[in-house]
Order: sequence, then C-alpha cells, then structure tokens
Amino acid sequence: MEYLLAFVVGGLFCVVGQLLFDLTSWTPGHVLTAFTVAGGLLGGVGWYDKLIEFAGAGASLPISSFGNALVNGAMSEAAANGVIGVLTGMFELTSTGVTAAIIFGFLAAVVFSPRG
Repeated sequence: MEYLLAFVVGGLFCVVGQLLFDLTSWTPGHVLTAFTVAGGLLGGVGWYDKLIEFAGAGASLPISSFGNALVNGAMSEAAANGVIGVLTGMFELTSTGVTAAIIFGFLAAVVFSPRG
C-alpha cells in the first residue's frame, strides 16, 4: 500500500506540474520555484510533514520537499537561536544536498565538456 500511495501522490505532483506548463506560460524555472515555495508554505503550517507521513517517498522526493526542509531548518534554529537561527538554520539541513549538486555538476562538466 505504501508504494501505491507514493506512486499516486508523486503522480499528482507531476499532474500539477504538467497543468502549470500547459495552462500557463510558465517556464520550468517558474514551476520549480512555485513547487519549492509551495512546499515551504505547507511546511510552515505543518501540513507537508503530514503529507510525507501519508505518502512517504511520493512527497519526500519532489522539489517541494526542499522548500519544506528549508522552512523546517529555519524554524527549528529560530526557536533555539532567535533571528540569527532563521538565516543559519535553513542552510544547515540542506547544505549537503546543495554541495553535492555543485560538486557533481562540476565533475559532469569536466568529464563531458558541455557546450554553451
């Protein structure tokens, strides 16, 4: 049942993204930003964590989960360290993923010599 729920919820994310492409003039960057902000907003009110509990990987793998992680880190550090925690907390939880993306992107550029 977990696999089915993950598939359905992940598929719904894809349907929403495709509808945004088809019904608006948004670019992929706009859609990614919208998903990230929506995940952050849902995480801020506590709904995204409930969605992850319900759907598992169907909700934790899309880019909206990155927005949720940013907000969760900022809120937990803000509770511990005040206003400075808001700035430092969002990068504490997500810095590993961002660093890996930069390093692997660099390595791919070195190995495959991209054009452009």
